[in-house]
Amino acid sequence: MNKLVSINSKAKIGENLEIDNFSSIHEDVEIGDNCWIGSNVTIFPGARIGSNCKIFPGAVISAIPQDLKFEGELSTAIIGDNTTLRECVTVNRGTKFSKTTKIGKNCLLMAYSHVAHDCEIRDNVIIANGVAIAGHVEIEDNAIIGGLSAIQQFSKIGKFSMVSGGSLVRKNVPPFIKVAKEPLSFIGVNSIGLSRKNYSREKINEISLMYKVIFQQGNNLSHSLKIIEKNFKNTVEKEEIIKFIDNSKNGIIKGFY
Repeated sequence: MNKLVSINSKAKIGENLEIDNFSSIHEDVEIGDNCWIGSNVTIFPGARIGSNCKIFPGAVISAIPQDLKFEGELSTAIIGDNTTLRECVTVNRGTKFSKTTKIGKNCLLMAYSHVAHDCEIRDNVIIANGVAIAGHVEIEDNAIIGGLSAIQQFSKIGKFSMVSGGSLVRKNVPPFIKVAKEPLSFIGVNSIGLSRKNYSREKINEISLMYKVIFQQGNNLSHSLKIIEKNFKNTVEKEEIIKFIDNSKNGIIKGFY
């Protein structure tokens, strides 16, 4: 550890931690074992960083929310084990709404991406360069967000979904699919991503057929879900698709247009 690093005496620091020059760690910070923190990183109060994390130069973790309703309440920003935050990533802590912003395990947030207050990003998520994520967004496991995308507050992005670079996400993105174009639209099932995670060809075809009912046959959503409920065998994927759409009160992205 270097004398040019500022570490508050009330911070809780794990073993085998490497911190480069000119970084600052404030009070009420917890950092796990075997982490590397690059130069010029600022870690504000409320940060809870797991083990084996890498935080690159210029990142700012657990700064107060960019929310005019914030009144200084105690809150946290949680970073899971084995997660990498690249150059100049910013993660704001939560507000009284949920009291935390959470990033899961094994995630990669590329340079200049921003995660606002009260977001929940689950495990194995990849956020590409320059992505702007507004408050209260939820991104489920294994999703990939293309560079320079902007995600509207309170949006939800389903597991194993892939959002094209430069997308404007104004509606929820159901699980297992790829989305692109403007307005954001379904362009197919994320078959490559699913196969890499050991989904069988049969399972991928079944998912594709369900989304054909939803997006390509001219059905409204409620009728589509009735067709799926009646004609497809009960599987975890079927349950996840139906539950996601049922819970999307603000609507989901469009089909082909």
